[in-house]
Amino acid sequence: MNQKSRQAPAHAAAPQGRIIVEGDSGVLVARIDGGPNALFDAALTRELKKLVDRADKDPDIRAVVFTSTHPDRFLSHSDVAWLQKGGTGFPPINTRLARLAAGSARLINRLPGIRTLASMTRLETLLQLDSFHATFLKMNASGTIFVAAINGSALAVGAELAWACDIRIMADGDHVIGLSEVLLALTPGGGGSQRLPRLIGRQQALIAILEGRAFSPGEALELGAVDEVVPQDEVVARGIERAEYLSRRAKKSLGAVKRSLYFGSTLSLEQGLQFEHAEFLVRDQSKVAQKRMLEYIDTSTATGELPLLNKETYAQALRDGRIGGSYGE
Repeated sequence: MNQKSRQAPAHAAAPQGRIIVEGDSGVLVARIDGGPNALFDAALTRELKKLVDRADKDPDIRAVVFTSTHPDRFLSHSDVAWLQKGGTGFPPINTRLARLAAGSARLINRLPGIRTLASMTRLETLLQLDSFHATFLKMNASGTIFVAAINGSALAVGAELAWACDIRIMADGDHVIGLSEVLLALTPGGGGSQRLPRLIGRQQALIAILEGRAFSPGEALELGAVDEVVPQDEVVARGIERAEYLSRRAKKSLGAVKRSLYFGSTLSLEQGLQFEHAEFLVRDQSKVAQKRMLEYIDTSTATGELPLLNKETYAQALRDGRIGGSYGE
C-alpha cells in the first residue's frame, strides 16, 4: 500500500464538534466544543456557518464572543485525520489547477442542489474548505462584532478563527497562538497566510509561518496578533465587555466600517476610496443617520456649540456608542 492511499487508523475517529450558544440576542457567547483534544472538524465548519449566518441576519444579535469548553485550549488545530482523508484519492495537481478547483467549489456551494450531489463525492473536503473561507469573509463583512476570547492555545485553524474575528482577547499563561502547518508539510489553509501579515506585517508573518513557530501571549500582544492579554479567568468576561461596548454602535454602520477596512483597504488607493465612498453614501441616506444628524444640527443651533467638541458630550457618546437616537439604531 503506497503512502497516498494509506488510510488513517480507525482510532482517529472522534466525536463531532459542536458550538454551544448562550443567549438569544444582544451578545451571544459561543463555546466551541472540539472534544477532549479541542480539535476542529467538518461538523464545526457547519456549526460555525450556521451561527455566523444567524448572527449576520438577526438585527437583535449585536455580537458573538467565541471561546472554548476546553480549560486550556481555544482550538488545538484541525482534526488531522479529517485533513488526511481529504487529501487522498486525487491525482497529483499543480497550483494552477488547484485554483481552478477552488473557484469551482465556490460556484458549486452557491447552488444548493448541485452542492448536495457534489458533497457525496471526493469534492466534499474542497467544498467544506470553501464554505469555511466564505464564513470567515461573512464575519468580516457583517455588522455583527466577533470577538475571540482565547482561553488557551490556538494553533493553525484555531489561530485563523481568532484572526478572522474583529477583536482578540488572549489569556495569559503557558499558551501559544500561531500557524504550525508547515511542520506537517502543509501550508495554512484557513486564511492564516493572508490575515496574519495584515495584522503584524509581512516579514514577521513570513518568518513565523516558515518556522511553524507560535507566539506566547506576550509576543502576540507586542506584535499585534492579539489586542489584549488578561488573566485566564477574566478572558471571557473581558471579551463580553468589549463586545457589549462596540456593539452599542449602529449595526449597519459597523458593517460598513468593517467592509471598508477589511476589503477596501487592500485595494489601490483610488479603488479603496471608491469603496469607502459607496459605503458612506448608503449610510448617509439611512433613516438612522439622517435622524441623528438632524438632532445634532438642532442641538448645535440651540446651544451655539458643536456637541462633538464638548468633552463631556463626546465622552458620553463614546460610552453610549451614539449621539442622539436610541440604543440599537
